[in-house]
Amino acid sequence: MWLPGALAVAGLAAVVPWIALVRARRAHVRALGERGWLLERERESAAQAAVGEERARIARELHDIVSHNVSVMIVQTAAAREVLTARPETAHAALAEVEKAGRTTMTELRHLLGLLAPDAHGSDAELTPQPTLRGLGSLVDRVAFAGLPVEVRVSGEVRPLPSGIDVTAYRIVQEALTNALRHGAGGKAEVTIRYAERALRVEVLTTGPSVLTGSPGPPGGTAASSSGRSAEGAAGSSGPPAGTPGRSAGGAAGSSGPPARGPAGSSEPPAESADGAGRGLLGLRQRVAVYGGDLDARRRLGGGFRVRARIPVEGP
Repeated sequence: MWLPGALAVAGLAAVVPWIALVRARRAHVRALGERGWLLERERESAAQAAVGEERARIARELHDIVSHNVSVMIVQTAAAREVLTARPETAHAALAEVEKAGRTTMTELRHLLGLLAPDAHGSDAELTPQPTLRGLGSLVDRVAFAGLPVEVRVSGEVRPLPSGIDVTAYRIVQEALTNALRHGAGGKAEVTIRYAERALRVEVLTTGPSVLTGSPGPPGGTAASSSGRSAEGAAGSSGPPAGTPGRSAGGAAGSSGPPARGPAGSSEPPAESADGAGRGLLGLRQRVAVYGGDLDARRRLGGGFRVRARIPVEGP
């Protein structure tokens, strides 16, 4: 009588571990599946984040390339229309600047598109130098000719900067001057580049119509002391500094250039909000944040805007 019971117990003892093993294998397979699903989700999230970052980078580059040159073209075209009959030589010079700005835009857009897609041979396009503080003098000349007098001050021990920081500093000045040119009628700008011991400080002060006073205000804020050199001259340019006799940024606008004015004479405040929110300034904040710096942009009480940035750099 005890033999069938013993066999049943023995069979049960063999079956239970087998069932446990099967369940363990199923749990393991299920865990592997869940882990694979989680890894796939992580890969998808990482890919989406990379795509988002790349889109943001492309948007910043497109904005930097198009915004400034198109703003110059708009201002110069409007100025040429006003003086076309009375001062045809001035209109001709303004239209020449429009053509130059258009060609520059096309060149930079082709360069950007070449970086985004390989050429017919499957190789990447040759990298051309990005604009840096060495080219600040040319930027100031273009803006001054378009009608916005600009004074540049450089202080501190001028030294080579990491390429990314150098480009970022240039873009800060470019964006601030472009906004002033686009929105400020009859104003002027002051650009201060200060090479501090462990930081590069960039400040752009602009005057123009104020939402509070409706009239231009005096250049305010605390500016670094001038070293008597323009940013272009400090970077090793052989040309005369901006702000010196014969090449004054303000004089360029007041001599043979078109009359100083904003787009279509508008005195409307900038499209950006009072705290500086806007695509261009947002892109600048992102650029500066990459290097651990900070950027502040806001309206000035007397009229115009102030853009101030601090970017950490290694000491000399």
